[in-house]
Amino acid sequence: MVIIADCGSTKCDWLLINSGRDQTLENTVGFSPFFHTTAEIKTIIETQLLPKIAPDAVTAVYFYGTGVHDAHRTEIVSLALRALFPKAVVEVEHDLLAAARATCGRSAGIACILGTGSNSCYFDGQKILDNVPSLGWLLGDEGSGTYLGKALLRAMFYRELPADLHQAFLAAHPEGMDAIKDKVYEKGANAYLATFTRFLGEYAQHPFVKNLVAQCLSDFLDRQVLKYQGAQQVPVHFVGSIAYHFQDILVKCMEDRKLRPGIIVRKPIYSLADYHQNTGVE
Repeated sequence: MVIIADCGSTKCDWLLINSGRDQTLENTVGFSPFFHTTAEIKTIIETQLLPKIAPDAVTAVYFYGTGVHDAHRTEIVSLALRALFPKAVVEVEHDLLAAARATCGRSAGIACILGTGSNSCYFDGQKILDNVPSLGWLLGDEGSGTYLGKALLRAMFYRELPADLHQAFLAAHPEGMDAIKDKVYEKGANAYLATFTRFLGEYAQHPFVKNLVAQCLSDFLDRQVLKYQGAQQVPVHFVGSIAYHFQDILVKCMEDRKLRPGIIVRKPIYSLADYHQNTGVE
């Protein structure tokens, strides 16, 4: 069995590929080496994934995850995987490489992530050549679920929402401002903030919501994508729930900037399986 994993802040997809190339998708909660130790990651996988598989039957694990920015963070994840899959070859890579391989394949392009967090890179078909730094949810993450959630809460509590949206928000979140603020300033607030994008999705056709989402996505395009040399000469691809659910607004923002819309997929996991199988990496 070969396992391909795509791990975000809130959820991790595990695609199990048997020798006959039958595929089964399993899920666990997400994790990041910025916020989780090797022991914590190991516990998540042990309790949520291992009961569904035979660890000794796994021959390779290709893991792509958020927060895998350097050798230290990579090793935090690698130690957990090597301990749990002792007979497997383990490779741990950044989720940005997953986005590039899943969308660009072997061609040049700009690959972007718009999920709970956001990131981007210029990919030459083999490797990442340039990466505008992702500053995380406190300083950056433009266009992400966290960024949209913050924008919605600011509009709500600064009394900027139209009356109909204001009442709808109160009905959807009766816990009130104090309770929301308490949760925002707790550990893991980025994932909590991103949950408010569900409200934006429900009212995606409302003019105020369209404008709010467009501004957030424009911030991402302006601060990330347009910084790459030749950005308007190659396709710009996206993975992630925000890009997928708000793709009509995203494409319009791209066209306004003369950018070439490429592939937009919610999950890169199946395209990653194709990439590994077609290139003989497995």
